[in-house]
Amino acid sequence: MTITTTENTRRSTLLARSPSAYIASVMSEGQRFAGAADSGGLDVPIAACPGWNMRDLVRHLGEIHLWAAANVAFPTPRWLHVTDLTDLARYWPELASRWPSDGDLVTWYRATLANLVDVLRSAPAQVEAFTFLPASTPLTMWARRQASEIAVHRFDAEHARGVDSSFEPTFAADMLDELLSGFAPLYQDVRTDVARVLRIVATDKDEQWWLTMSPSGMTTARHGADADLTLAGTAADLYLTMWNRTSGTNLDLGGDAGVLEVWRNSCQVVWSG
Repeated sequence: MTITTTENTRRSTLLARSPSAYIASVMSEGQRFAGAADSGGLDVPIAACPGWNMRDLVRHLGEIHLWAAANVAFPTPRWLHVTDLTDLARYWPELASRWPSDGDLVTWYRATLANLVDVLRSAPAQVEAFTFLPASTPLTMWARRQASEIAVHRFDAEHARGVDSSFEPTFAADMLDELLSGFAPLYQDVRTDVARVLRIVATDKDEQWWLTMSPSGMTTARHGADADLTLAGTAADLYLTMWNRTSGTNLDLGGDAGVLEVWRNSCQVVWSG
């Protein structure tokens, strides 16, 4: 999916935390990501991102941080369109004028992270920034989105280094909710001929979602009844499975396993800043 919506959506979500909590996660997840990136060569491949290596991943995440920070620090009614890092130089000339060398890449990433955290911490609580996912405020959306963006790529980086990687249950459930309640309803190109219902049960957090996938799109509810497939497991395992990072073999599946393939074939979040 390429996100092109310009609608400013500000619904609250059930699992949303405070902006300060998300900003703390941005900082801690970013530091872990940088540590993994800095612990070996940059040519190591990233399994979840075919064709990418660690260099590509670090560049991607640093660029995302600069783009997100610009949306908050220099708010406009519309999505900031970016085709290259240098498009962000008008906002962050010291960080976006050119790609750093390999030797400076992780240091540059840490600077983009510090810049993002500074922007989020200093932004007015009711900053009128563009949003594209449900949240109580724009600041909440941007802090939450960056926390999840870093978290899933922190997993990618640690996995590439052979490091065991997971997530604390409350954080994982919150990030899973962003995917299911935020991203999923944006999908319109769903590869199924009939409506299929996927129930997702986080057994360690007592949280559930009912995801209906149909030819006309996806809808998510927090209450439901029958489902074609039920996935049950820890919030962390569900988060990684639904972001297509793991196969789901460590989950309990009840029903038609083909329903999960509908999700996997339809869920493709593509950076299109």
